[in-house]
Amino acid sequence: MEKNNTTLWTEFILLGFLSQTKSPATVLSLLIFMFIMVLSGNCLLLYLIQVDSGLHSPMYFFLSQLSFMDLCQTLTIGPKLTTDFLRKKNGISLSGCTVQIYFIVTMALAEYFLLAAMSYDRYLAICKPLQYPILMRRTICLSLTAVVWGSATLHALVPSVYVSLQPYCGSNVIHHIYCDFPSMLKLSCSDTSVFERLAILISIEVLLPPLSTILVSYICILVTVLRSAGRSHKALGTCFSHLAVVGLFYGAAMFKYMRPMSYRSPFQDDIVSLLCTIVTPMLNPLIYSLRNQDVLEALKKLFRKSYH
Repeated sequence: MEKNNTTLWTEFILLGFLSQTKSPATVLSLLIFMFIMVLSGNCLLLYLIQVDSGLHSPMYFFLSQLSFMDLCQTLTIGPKLTTDFLRKKNGISLSGCTVQIYFIVTMALAEYFLLAAMSYDRYLAICKPLQYPILMRRTICLSLTAVVWGSATLHALVPSVYVSLQPYCGSNVIHHIYCDFPSMLKLSCSDTSVFERLAILISIEVLLPPLSTILVSYICILVTVLRSAGRSHKALGTCFSHLAVVGLFYGAAMFKYMRPMSYRSPFQDDIVSLLCTIVTPMLNPLIYSLRNQDVLEALKKLFRKSYH
């Protein structure tokens, strides 16, 4: 579109590290393998939680939500990334970018909030076991889940709407494997410095309260476990699994979104994005399954049924 002899772009080209690597086919094969691992691992975990009555508890309800978020996150990126490479076409419209940003940010924020809810659930289960059935009854679980999804979808509107309203008259090349709002801000013709500072403040406002909830919950859990050694092994096993996921996800998110634009590089952003959207969703089922006796028992029962 032309306006005052200036081209306003409505179509963009995704130019991430996959198109610049010396062996793109090898990298793509690795990515496809990770996509398959994400889909199979999370779908299996969802199925186990659905069919095994021993997994019908608040902890596994939240874990099923986490698996669903991981699936959605990967499906938002994986199919397009793969088909674009195979077709040798990396184009995407502005509306397509807006939708992709909205879903990516929604799933990421939902996961941040859900991890806080999961830590609160573990705090109640370990520190207040007698009151736990009442404090974490089904209506409470559903209410917490509604807050998680509602907060995520509302917060995700800010970057996606802002990106959709910007004029793009410079380059139309996005140096990223998918539409990412920091990358889009670099292409805008308007001054985005105010929004960039606002985005950092919003990131702090979004990330710190859930992270504080997680830290306080696990400090209380640690104190309780040290006072009652009889329950320590199982409780700490579950907690370490959760903390491993928290460390991976929050660490990558803070590195990605809490840095000023001047400190960003396309390669770093691609690597961190892969960590958030593919590697972490791939590892989550493994972390929770391998360190969780209940899930392992459910998996054994499933295999026994399939052989009979």
